[in-house]
Amino acid sequence: MAVRAGTLDHVISAAQFDRPLLDALFARATALEGTRGHSLTGRIMATLFYEPSTRTRLSFESAMLRLDGSVLGTEAAHVFSSAMKGETLEDTIRMVCAYADVIVLRHDREGAAAQAAVVATVPVINAGDGPGEHPTQSLLDLFTIERELGRIGGLHVAICGDLRFGRTARSLARLLALYDGVRISFVAPDVVQVGPDIRALLDDRHVPYQLSPRLDDVIGSADVVYQTRVQKERFTDPAEFERARGAIRIDAATMQRLPATSVVMHPLPRVDEIDPEVDSDPRAAYFRQAANGVALRMALLELLLA
Repeated sequence: MAVRAGTLDHVISAAQFDRPLLDALFARATALEGTRGHSLTGRIMATLFYEPSTRTRLSFESAMLRLDGSVLGTEAAHVFSSAMKGETLEDTIRMVCAYADVIVLRHDREGAAAQAAVVATVPVINAGDGPGEHPTQSLLDLFTIERELGRIGGLHVAICGDLRFGRTARSLARLLALYDGVRISFVAPDVVQVGPDIRALLDDRHVPYQLSPRLDDVIGSADVVYQTRVQKERFTDPAEFERARGAIRIDAATMQRLPATSVVMHPLPRVDEIDPEVDSDPRAAYFRQAANGVALRMALLELLLA
């Protein structure tokens, strides 16, 4: 049985998901893992990416093809689309709606996915809107935590790195706030520490959290260490980037302080914030995390289209 069709018109923000919907989505993703089906035969997905992507674009395309759907799209849409000629995002979306049954949109500007959804006549999935949100990444992150640790409630999650521009971290914090007993540590230098909007959300939901500049301060009790890349492309001040760069790094010595039952995650790509020597540690879950994106996105596409 597919998850509840018609529950969502678009996927723009992690804030659209509640616990019953998450539970249904994760159950369906588990059932779909490693399978192929025909639930989306005849349906077409358009991937419209204005920013680079490897995992998000390819896992969405793999998910659609595994459900017997078809895929069309463009990378570097700023260059390889009529945006190069000055076409507005709204006009591009109106035209793509004539060619596809669902649009997966990545854009460099926060709010672009919501802007697209206003004029779209087919579902729009936000695959990252600048420093705003990346809801499908946070869904697969949460799915991974549940699969790796068997639960989400009651965990201590340390979210590290670029929390100012890191859309994956922002979306994950929103979803973690739905679970009882979760405690969050935001580990980052001040220049890229989490913003007041996320802190206000957690305060409103009575989710305990702390801000720390050092991973050593929290790693001993962390069930999940969620590391992120410092996003050089989003800084306008090179000096700020240099202050943030390399501030939080995970290596073999770090792993010695991490509990044996904990996991390290990363939305990828990484640069130098996780040493490759960590890859062989069974607690390094980031490649398993990336692989989980296919089944999760299969379930999400069914939710919107089946």
